[in-house]
Amino acid sequence: MDKIKHNYVQVNGLKLHVAEIGAASSPAVVFLHGFPEIWYTWRHQMVAVANAGFRAIAPDYRGYGLSDIPAEPDKTLLVDLVHDTASILDALGISKVFVIGKDFGAMVAYIFSVIYREKVTSIVTFGLPFMPPASFHQSCQAAPEGFYFRRWEEPGRAEADFGRFDAKTVVRKIYIMFSSSEIQIASENQEIMDLVDPSTPLPSWFTEDDLAVYGDLYQKSGFQTPLQVPYRSFTEKIGPPQQGPDDLKVEAPTLLIMGKKDYMFKFPGMEEYLKSEQIKKYVPNLEIVYLAEGCHFVVEQFPEEVNNLILNYLNHNKY
Repeated sequence: MDKIKHNYVQVNGLKLHVAEIGAASSPAVVFLHGFPEIWYTWRHQMVAVANAGFRAIAPDYRGYGLSDIPAEPDKTLLVDLVHDTASILDALGISKVFVIGKDFGAMVAYIFSVIYREKVTSIVTFGLPFMPPASFHQSCQAAPEGFYFRRWEEPGRAEADFGRFDAKTVVRKIYIMFSSSEIQIASENQEIMDLVDPSTPLPSWFTEDDLAVYGDLYQKSGFQTPLQVPYRSFTEKIGPPQQGPDDLKVEAPTLLIMGKKDYMFKFPGMEEYLKSEQIKKYVPNLEIVYLAEGCHFVVEQFPEEVNNLILNYLNHNKY
């Protein structure tokens, strides 16, 4: 960890934080975090791939962690994060890259591979299969009104809910909720943060020291941009105007790693979608690996197993 360097890259009018480890001449791997995550989510994987001869790069998105907050957070789009990623790679002189993404960072990775196809060697994702963003949003709308995603996409609702606690407590509650195998649904007169009893312990693989890092960085950034992207940006149009959602296709070799106890399986239609051939329409070169005891946070829960899967895949697709 102490060998990870922290730099800032000026792109698209913002100063974005980039954590990095590994030789500049080595094949590059970019790690794209989800929510409630930051570059630190990838601490175990960054060191492992660097030790194996790769260059690991993990940015904080705009409005996350140590990166600048955009002037109008509520106008941030998912595709802005995609273009930021391309600009960071250009600034670092990287023309070809392995892309690794988790949670909605997987969607950033997928869309990056569609828009910047020539830059992508292969993709590894965790916790979220590819589907057109509008289709994912439709899946969420099929859930009850108290479903966390539906609550958080409502402007002001999550801000008021989160605002009752400090940032560290918010992250604690979300990590506890999202490490469950059940989706989080509040009753009509209940808020999402109230679903977690304050006495509930953290998962065994997530320490108080880890939580402190997350808490400090979300204290700095706040939650306005993270609530906008992903929760309020899945209806945006992705791709050229003449393209329909079914035209989106991830051509690069893709490995999807899912914990079998990931709450994402409880999203309406998600398990059926993963088991069907429909996903191959969008990701024809897809391989799926399931970790029997894995939850939504497998990269932190089972780092050694995840690192081995990543390294085997990177070496198999090495450029």
